[in-house]
Amino acid sequence: MMRGRSDGGQKKRLIASFCIVALVLCFLYMYYGSSSQGASALEYGRSLRKLGSSYLGGDDDGETKQDGSVSNEEDSLVVAKSFPVSLFYPNLNCRLILHAKLTFGVYIYMFKVCDDRHSEIIPCLDRNFIYQMRLKLDLSLMEHYERHCPPPERKFNCLIPPPAGYKVPIKWPKSRDEVWQANIPHTHLAKEKSDQNWMVVKGDKINFPGGGTHFHYGADKYIASIANMLNFSNDVLNDEGRLRTVLDVGCGVASFGAYLLSSDIIAMSLAPNDVHQNQIQFALERGIPAYLGVLGTKRLPYPSRSFELAHCSRCRIDWLQRDGILLLELDRVLRPGGYFAYSSPEAYAQDEDSLRIWKEMSTLVERMCWRIAAKRNQTVVWQKPLSNDCYLEREPGTQPPLCRSDADPDAVYGVSMEACITPYSKHDHKTKGSGLAPWPARMTSPPPRLADFGYSTHMFEKDTELWKQQVDSYWNLMSSKIKANTVRNIMDMKAHMGSFAAALKDKDVWVMNVVSPYGPNTLKLIYDRGLIGTNHNWCEAFSTYPRTYDLLHAWTVFSDIRSKGCSAEDLLLEMDRILRPTGFIIIRDKESVVESIKKYMKALHWEVVASEKVTTGSELDQDNEDGENNVVFIVRKKLWLTSESLRDAE
Repeated sequence: MMRGRSDGGQKKRLIASFCIVALVLCFLYMYYGSSSQGASALEYGRSLRKLGSSYLGGDDDGETKQDGSVSNEEDSLVVAKSFPVSLFYPNLNCRLILHAKLTFGVYIYMFKVCDDRHSEIIPCLDRNFIYQMRLKLDLSLMEHYERHCPPPERKFNCLIPPPAGYKVPIKWPKSRDEVWQANIPHTHLAKEKSDQNWMVVKGDKINFPGGGTHFHYGADKYIASIANMLNFSNDVLNDEGRLRTVLDVGCGVASFGAYLLSSDIIAMSLAPNDVHQNQIQFALERGIPAYLGVLGTKRLPYPSRSFELAHCSRCRIDWLQRDGILLLELDRVLRPGGYFAYSSPEAYAQDEDSLRIWKEMSTLVERMCWRIAAKRNQTVVWQKPLSNDCYLEREPGTQPPLCRSDADPDAVYGVSMEACITPYSKHDHKTKGSGLAPWPARMTSPPPRLADFGYSTHMFEKDTELWKQQVDSYWNLMSSKIKANTVRNIMDMKAHMGSFAAALKDKDVWVMNVVSPYGPNTLKLIYDRGLIGTNHNWCEAFSTYPRTYDLLHAWTVFSDIRSKGCSAEDLLLEMDRILRPTGFIIIRDKESVVESIKKYMKALHWEVVASEKVTTGSELDQDNEDGENNVVFIVRKKLWLTSESLRDAE
């Protein structure tokens, strides 16, 4: 009897194995052998039909034309068709199309392509998810614009397709003034803001004349007028390098930040995914630093004393709500002596409501020890005090109160705002300022806050030099694929002190420096160097639109998330989501980690650009406790479109 059961079980196993092998062989036939005449349910690879907008792939790097196409005739577009994975694997929740091991030991990995309607999905800022989960949020506090990440079982786990007609983005600096309409097919802002020169549709492009709600005639003139109000030399807002970092709240399409760049000022342009839902997407497509965020209930993801100037031009924020908590949040992130430029009807209008708001705001900022630095026409500029003297001289019980002495003003990840004034550290109070060097010397000068981490000047200088050498090495490895204007928007996914970004100072790029909330909060050192960044946990999706960065740098990021028990597949899909087609990823990690990533290359439509072992004992890789070699692995994302979007484009 026992033998009979064993034979029956073995027979069932043989039948099951035969079915699996047959399914895999059928898949391989579809994958490698299908033609355009007999297309399979899933077609990955090179289409037989030549298309003008092809990916930059293959052995030769083609020249990008002005129409977004590529001159390399050997390479053609990668076409991906949606595959009904649930037909075979109904419980997979769109995870892998196929993850099978052949009898000869080879694994095949394929990812499902998301539906075209998800081409602009931001997983942690998805209003559909909020509605479906029926989250109880206070709309008056903007909680619905804050981050709400889906649980693992509700993740999309699929490749995000570009919209129909997508083209390789226009290169910087030309992109400041125009983008392809097909890449962001939303023109409602052009109609809604037609009288304010935000943007204008012209043929297959969207142009940006540089206007805004309070600067219809150009951001450049508006910026010069603010500098003139503050009596800065030659009407240049950077004040001879002393004003470098700016927070633009409710930034629109970020033309204010775009025109600051020529003055060596970098702005973090901030706006929520609201009724103007594509404004940050336009900003990033233009090559302008920007981030999706809101002044709601949580602290902004920036440390205290990060910005020399905060700006609000008709940003429609109720600064008086909840005892002035939003204005106090701006106060937290402003440096000693920092400015708040406010252009709004309340600053000049004479109607009853505007006069009431102006009176209440004036009273509030006076209790916060701000003073009016300048006021002209539609704009008022307040200035924050240089020291704690004014705070200490206030009458007992004055509101808002000072924050508790044990409160950490730099803790931001998931931390709620508080309606209190953040006093200065003993160092800043004593020096009556931040003690930072003017730009550009600021980038390489040891920041005063190094001491907060026990870092020495020698450690800082050594880190800066090591990353300079490494960036030179990266660019040498990519030399056959990269030109002066190939990349613009760069993200350092584990920025530490920002030395990777500092090493790029001579290139026409900007870097979003990301610091984990679970390690030393070195983001304040990055801001003290005149750079920008944010806190983020890579076990979750980043707050940006798909296809917004040209290069991602991942230094031991995969090892880090593995140690937290998070999925490398999820991170690969997230990196693919935020990377532009033809963009690069530089992975620096353990050899075993890199080997595990390589098996996903074809599934992600990534091509290998370079792979190089790191010299054993490299000072950047000393945290590798098991002695395993590290590898620099560089890949490039191909441009692919779904067959459905191709039909729509035609």
